[in-house]
Amino acid sequence: VPPPSFELREWKQTGKFFSHGDFKIFYKDVNGTGRPEDVVLCVHGFPTASYDFAKVWEGLNGRFGRVIASDMLGLGFSDKPYGHSYTIAEQASITEKLLKMLAVEEVHILSHDLGDTVALELLRRLGGCAPYLRIKSLCLMNGGVFPETNFPTLSQRIMQHQWLSPLTRLSNYYTFKNSIGNVFGPNTQPSPVDFADFFALLRWNDGHLVTPGLLQFMAERHMNREVWVGALQKSTVPVHMIYGPADPVNPPVFVDRYRELLPQATITVLDEHIGHYPHWEDPMAVLMAYFGFLEKVSPLTQPQATGET
Repeated sequence: VPPPSFELREWKQTGKFFSHGDFKIFYKDVNGTGRPEDVVLCVHGFPTASYDFAKVWEGLNGRFGRVIASDMLGLGFSDKPYGHSYTIAEQASITEKLLKMLAVEEVHILSHDLGDTVALELLRRLGGCAPYLRIKSLCLMNGGVFPETNFPTLSQRIMQHQWLSPLTRLSNYYTFKNSIGNVFGPNTQPSPVDFADFFALLRWNDGHLVTPGLLQFMAERHMNREVWVGALQKSTVPVHMIYGPADPVNPPVFVDRYRELLPQATITVLDEHIGHYPHWEDPMAVLMAYFGFLEKVSPLTQPQATGET
């Protein structure tokens, strides 16, 4: 396994751990220069980790008073129990627990991939406004929001079958690099250091062995489609999608489905060469799209009162 880069080591060193039962969950909680009441929670995708947000982290710190991210159970620097039954419900509960521990009562959510599904479960539970936690806005990025427009990679389809799971032990750096590279745009491929870091995160705590268990989320998306899509459709929380169209997992047919099923929500379609990881491939465009959305739903400057005094 390649050693982590200086940047990834620093990411870990500036984070902390909290307990979820017997397991340790890695998280970062940073004070930004924005308004103290503006808190953003970043929810990462599969098979990577909160480090996915490293390229937008500084920008988010300039807009929010507080920026929070955690590694899901089974991913990143968090514990990766073998034989554990990994569910979206548990990942959402861990996220709720973290926000409660950090005394967060109102939050903006920025999510990606598997994180979109966890965010939808939070939306379903909280209805946007539970007594203890209010979701102020939800911004999704490329993910399987609609199972009917989501086409998992071949390696994901193989690995979700337990009887094929010994193959994951053979998941060497080159097969990993190939499968991850396939979902990035052609001109925005990760650097050799990026690939090595993504692989180091996957293999941390023998994480490659729990991949089949984690991938059960694909079946959950189908089983809970009506509930999770329904939560989006009924939501009073402002919803936006930042979408990279060069994504074989969520091809552009997704955009039509999104507009059809969520007419009240908004979407930014990025450059045609941006793929499944927009916040890594084009961080500046993602920040601009996200801040544009926030300015509509949570403006930094209040409109001035007009009229004579």
